[in-house]
Amino acid sequence: MSASPDRRTVLRGAALAGIACFGAAACAGGEQGTSARPSSDAPVELGPATEVPVGGAKLYAAQRLLVSQPTKGEFKCFSSVCTHMGAVLNKIEKGQAICPLHGSHFQVADGKVAQGPAAVPLESVPIKVKGGKLIAG
Repeated sequence: MSASPDRRTVLRGAALAGIACFGAAACAGGEQGTSARPSSDAPVELGPATEVPVGGAKLYAAQRLLVSQPTKGEFKCFSSVCTHMGAVLNKIEKGQAICPLHGSHFQVADGKVAQGPAAVPLESVPIKVKGGKLIAG
């Protein structure tokens, strides 16, 4: 007859398994965090170009995109998925887009990291203006 493990051994094993699962999930986002990107690469209309302020930016939450207009008529577009852990950037302050998860900041004019923990800039997305509308992709 084999001996059953005691309650403490079972609980310790369950706790270690939980920690291992949590650690694997946390690492799954990787440095690039691309798992949260939309699956379609088809061009998407974002709306009027006039909605993006000169010298500022606008977040398009549904499309997970950030569009900036560093100078009048010059538009830049980036994925709004943080390159640290894949959370979606949720606000813009003082020329920087901010990640709500760990506080990474990205320059809206060029997508570069302004404050970590992210170490990789935002992914650039092609953008054009057609008939006064922004078209990304």
